[in-house]
Amino acid sequence: MNTVKKHADAIRVMIVEDSITARTMLKMMLESAPDITVMETARDPFDAVEKMKAGLPDVILLDIEMPRMDGLTFLRRIMAQHPLPVVICSNHTEAGSQTAMKALEMGAVEVMSKSQLGNSMSDEAKIQICDSVRAAAHARVRPNKKPVERQLVAEKKLSADVILPARPENAPPVPRTEPIISIGASTGGTDALAKVLTGLTPDCAPVVIVQHMPERFTEAFARRLDGLCSIHVKEAEDGDMLEKGLALIAPGHSHVTLTRLGRGYRCNVIGGPYVSRHRPSVDVLFRSTSREAGANALGILMTGMGDDGADGMCEMRKAGAMTLAQDEASCVVYGMPREAVKRGGAVRSVSLNNIAGEIMNFSAGKLASNTAMGR
Repeated sequence: MNTVKKHADAIRVMIVEDSITARTMLKMMLESAPDITVMETARDPFDAVEKMKAGLPDVILLDIEMPRMDGLTFLRRIMAQHPLPVVICSNHTEAGSQTAMKALEMGAVEVMSKSQLGNSMSDEAKIQICDSVRAAAHARVRPNKKPVERQLVAEKKLSADVILPARPENAPPVPRTEPIISIGASTGGTDALAKVLTGLTPDCAPVVIVQHMPERFTEAFARRLDGLCSIHVKEAEDGDMLEKGLALIAPGHSHVTLTRLGRGYRCNVIGGPYVSRHRPSVDVLFRSTSREAGANALGILMTGMGDDGADGMCEMRKAGAMTLAQDEASCVVYGMPREAVKRGGAVRSVSLNNIAGEIMNFSAGKLASNTAMGR
């Protein structure tokens, strides 16, 4: 078996998982990357505690349901005694989705399901698990390192072109409609979105959100937010009409697009291939928003690793929309917003604390739309 030469500053991972089969598969996937090394594996939290006496990992990959001590109890102790970046990797996504949401609230950087990875050793599966670990390593739970570039080569990265065409350069301006908000987020987005949505009132413009999250988690996430917010939050269903005081969360298995109907909008939930290695994809939502809403829209790209949404935000800005990127200081991972700024898609950057206010101002017509791409 070929041994991958490791970087001197490789991210050190501890896998805490009771299944030897899952431990072995996860270790093989992570060890395929030169910038990640599995320093230890543990069969349960007690085993992990003993092994951590010899040295702390940079990231813990943690199962939820284990004998002797469950993953949530262990997560709570980690965050209370010595906070470390934790990625939850659970095989009980449907029955345990509320538990997984609780893990995010308790401080886990990301929750992913083993079914996402499958039983294969495909490049896509390796990239998914390795990117989750990289994002966790750079999360603001501990001092950051400079992010490293993806080391694996996968299937061709598809653009939003596979779902719908871009808005033509010579297309006429979109007629005046009701305002609409499109938001994209990934790593760190669950807490960030909760902060934003709890700051909105029922008279705000309708909001459509793509949060990178495994299938079956999005419904529980939407229900939790609905209980926290004064606006109505639900998982998007095909044909939902957008109205004031409503926020739709894209399902974890489908893309979402918009259709303009008079002065309002309908949400479409559609299948299709992964775009920017995600489904749902922020690029798909933003492209659809640029085509259907133009200058009537506000696009916001929040915390997350990678570049999904950066190109779509450029298209929104070209169409006259106001576009905002979450600033580096308030991001858990400054990846997607950074790419939007670098590519010229964001009109400006704003702190997480100010995003809800920006949305309310736009809803009230106090935040002018952008009318040109600029330099």
